[in-house]
Amino acid sequence: MSEPFNYNSIYTPYFVGFIKMKQDLGYNMLRTKWILLEFDKFFIGIGAKDLYITGELIDQWRKTRINDGQRTIYAKYSVWSQFCKYMCNLGHECYIPRLPKGVSKNCFTPYIFSHQQMADIFRACDSLRLHDKHMSTIIFVIPAVVRLMYGTGIRVSEALSLKNSDFDFENHCIMIRKTKNGEQRLAPLPDSLQQVLEEYSANRNRMPLLNVRDTKGYFFVSPSGTFCRAGSVYCWFRKILANCGIQHIGNHQGPRVHDLRHTFAVHSLTKMAKSGHDLYYTLPILSTYLGHKSIGATEQYIRLTAEMYPELLSDERKLCSYIFPRIKITEEDGNN
Repeated sequence: MSEPFNYNSIYTPYFVGFIKMKQDLGYNMLRTKWILLEFDKFFIGIGAKDLYITGELIDQWRKTRINDGQRTIYAKYSVWSQFCKYMCNLGHECYIPRLPKGVSKNCFTPYIFSHQQMADIFRACDSLRLHDKHMSTIIFVIPAVVRLMYGTGIRVSEALSLKNSDFDFENHCIMIRKTKNGEQRLAPLPDSLQQVLEEYSANRNRMPLLNVRDTKGYFFVSPSGTFCRAGSVYCWFRKILANCGIQHIGNHQGPRVHDLRHTFAVHSLTKMAKSGHDLYYTLPILSTYLGHKSIGATEQYIRLTAEMYPELLSDERKLCSYIFPRIKITEEDGNN
């Protein structure tokens, strides 16, 4: 088990056994591991000493998750249900909760930045200033990280996990290895984005950091050489939004750093539509490029593009928003 997933409650051996069982069946358990880690901390917090999960105990946990969205709560109840069934099969009687009412796939609409807003965001990134001296700050990497996410559509976790060896500037591409769905993929680098990354790399290499050029080292690091955290990127991004006059609603309503990925997808479809490409054939390419498990997760961008730019998809030669049948998007798809 990887280092972040150290369980310490009375349920530790059962969490480990449950994860192994599901992995042996071929399931990707990364998100479940994080959810179980939350359960583990909850059990520790209440001082659980009996291997008996009651409905009242799950209700007690639910009251602590006031900031979780509907999809997130659905996913966590699903893990509760599966884990409790697993415990019952081992002879430990546990309450198996019902799943909440299914979440409509249209209950959440990502925030799509306009081209002007993206230009404002880039200017705000370049204008960030540090008023206190903190060697652990990541302000130094923000302009490059934000441009990388918008320019390639990769997730913030994927961007921060990139190693020096993942960048192939000679062939204008990067290798994304640590992905949400466990499949490696290549992402091309536009010339303007590559220039930004090369400038960042050159300035980073001037810092007196041990092994800063090591091929196994992280590409994005703080001035102290430490790994950059996604939470820190979110903090700086909220400051950038404020400087741009873009309201941050909060409570998972955005705009979020992850909306840079959604914006990349919609802007890419818009550009292809304006160029006269048949989106019926290009959508599978975009789906593969984004690392989605199914085309259904990518199809939502067609509808978003149709709503924002209806004139682009009115031509019969291009794909209308209803070409693909409406399908039920799962929790996994909805967070891609």
